[in-house]
Amino acid sequence: MNESAENYLERILMLKEQKGIVRSIDIARAMDFSKPSVSVAMKLLRENGYITMDSENLIELTPAGLAIAKGIYERHKVLTAMLVGLGVNEKTAREDACRIEHDISEQSFESIKAHMVEKGTLKL
Repeated sequence: MNESAENYLERILMLKEQKGIVRSIDIARAMDFSKPSVSVAMKLLRENGYITMDSENLIELTPAGLAIAKGIYERHKVLTAMLVGLGVNEKTAREDACRIEHDISEQSFESIKAHMVEKGTLKL
C-alpha cells in the first residue's frame, strides 16, 4: 500500500472518531485536497476493499482498511509523543511523525514503543 492510501485511511479513522460519520467532503476539507482528487482516491480504496460507501455516500472502513488505519494512527501518535518528549514543538512533531510513520520498520517502531512504555512516557 502506498503512503497516500495510508494517509487517506488514517484520516478516515480520525474523522470517524471526531465526527461519527465521514463523507468525501470531510476528507477533502481535513486534508486540504480537491473534491475530485478525494473522489478518485475513494474509488480506488473502495475497489481494493478498504472502504465501503452507502447510498448516502457515508464512508466506512472495512476490517482490512480499519487494521491499516489503526496501525498508521498508532505509529503517528507514538512517534509524535516521542518527538514532543525530545523537545520538538507539537506542530513540527506531528508533521515529522506523519512522514516517519510510513517508512519506519516494524522492528524499530516496536522498539521505540517498548522503550517509551518502559520509561513511562507512553501509556497503553
